[in-house]
Amino acid sequence: MSFTDSTDAPIYAGLVEEHGDVPAEVRRVAEETMREADRAIDFSDLRRSPVYR
Repeated sequence: MSFTDSTDAPIYAGLVEEHGDVPAEVRRVAEETMREADRAIDFSDLRRSPVYR
């Protein structure tokens, strides 16, 4: 999903064609990284475990 129409920014459209939609890829990777980080630092299972009470 692009935030601008290629008719509004022909230079941007050319760059996307040449290099791919870099901002969209960065957003995708950032969201994936955030999900992985959330899973990595999720201590909710430890709080529920009777061993740690």
